[in-house]
Amino acid sequence: MTNPENGAHRRSRFWGETTAFLALFLDNVGVLVFMSAILMFTFNYPAEIILKRMIPGTAIGVFFGDLVYTWLAVRLRRKTGRTDVTAMPLGLDTPSSIGLVYAVLGPAYIATKNAELTWQIGMATLFMIGLAKVAMSFFGAWVQRIVPTAGILGSLAGIGLLLLGFLPLLEIFNEVVVGMVALGLIFAALLGRMELPGRIPGILLAVVLGSALHFALGYGGYIPEFKAPSFEMSLCIPVFSLSFLKSLPQSIQYLPIAIPFAILTIIGGINNTESARLAGDDYRTRDILLTEAVTSLVASFFGGVAQTTPYIGHPAYKKMGATHWYTLLTGLLIGIGSVVGLLSLIVGLIPRAVLAPIFIFIGLEIIRQAYREAPDAHSPAVSMSFLPVVANLVIIILGQFLGALEVNPNALPARLQTMFQTLTVLSNGFILTGLLWGSVVAFLIDRKPRPAALCAFLCAVFSLFGFIHSILPTGEIYLPWEAGSNQPYMIALAYVILSAIFLSLKAEDGV
Repeated sequence: MTNPENGAHRRSRFWGETTAFLALFLDNVGVLVFMSAILMFTFNYPAEIILKRMIPGTAIGVFFGDLVYTWLAVRLRRKTGRTDVTAMPLGLDTPSSIGLVYAVLGPAYIATKNAELTWQIGMATLFMIGLAKVAMSFFGAWVQRIVPTAGILGSLAGIGLLLLGFLPLLEIFNEVVVGMVALGLIFAALLGRMELPGRIPGILLAVVLGSALHFALGYGGYIPEFKAPSFEMSLCIPVFSLSFLKSLPQSIQYLPIAIPFAILTIIGGINNTESARLAGDDYRTRDILLTEAVTSLVASFFGGVAQTTPYIGHPAYKKMGATHWYTLLTGLLIGIGSVVGLLSLIVGLIPRAVLAPIFIFIGLEIIRQAYREAPDAHSPAVSMSFLPVVANLVIIILGQFLGALEVNPNALPARLQTMFQTLTVLSNGFILTGLLWGSVVAFLIDRKPRPAALCAFLCAVFSLFGFIHSILPTGEIYLPWEAGSNQPYMIALAYVILSAIFLSLKAEDGV
């Protein structure tokens, strides 16, 4: 005779595994949809390369990463004899994926007008991120100890507020009925943790209902930019290639973006592994970090342009009742789906307004984490890290308007030219700038003038060569005597003076 309690337990485990799979799968699909939409609609990048090369290549990292994390969970299950071991969730890192579109791929395409070269620059940047992550996986904890949390998480929180929060809000109001329905369902499920009728997962209902509304309103003529979807599917087999290495010289300028993104995911991986340990699943930190590093590196050789990372929320997946099946299914569906064209089809079908609330939710969570993890006294340092991202957001929006009007910034009135150049200087290298500015403020709050002076001096060195505050519209690095202006020297001098001021200070504790 069947035990009713066992049947209920199996049903509960099935729904938990299904919910976890949907959450992880749709998170990854959401990143791909937004990456594709930004490139196509903001920068007019060719859809063909995105759908048939970038997406399959990027999916390779998720495929291998989730398979490895599945194997690690099975190994831990066998070692401990427990049946409730939950695999670490892995997927595309949202902040850096969107950040790379706005800070690398988009600007590279505008500067070169060459879609193939832009794609290769994206691969080369991911390659540099992968190398940095492999190196830092061995001493990530050391970086975490010496760099203030406010600097590390503050620059990421700036992206959360502006690139993941504000820009998706525009997508919601572009299709306000669709966007608000999705926002209500996703926020109720993810922020309010409320149970929807029939225990339907909130994200799934938002996608289905939001997409249905989008197509109903679109075919009814109520959405101006509506395009009928294409249901074409074709094989998109990622091909191993080394040709992108030729674009490394053009990609070096993006190193100041690549390294901070690598640092952020490595430190995030350390924190997420510790979170999993506290929830009962004790994984080796180095196994988790090397997996995300190597899979990011591997993806670059197959056309990938976005890094993988362990996701925040292992304890939440565990509470759902998920084991290793949800990562296995996600990896297989992402990998196989990208090859047969299913992933590109899904990316083309799900409206941006439906997924925008997910990114806003992620952005809000990143901001909350930055203020929570940093000491209370460091909140001004976290906020200071936001400011370079503001400049980047303004440049993104202004660039679209000026490009559409075919206006060269040099044709603006003198005062506006100066303002545009200042915004450009503040925007270039904004991730590294935010990290260093936040660190300076955090050290000053802690009455540590010498580390603050060191950070200011690093700003001087980096700005001299354009790693931060590049004076060129493309954000390129340069030798200062070849920049064609004395501005790099003036910026570096300002930071040197600031460093000297800090060195002249003496804290009460003698630091």
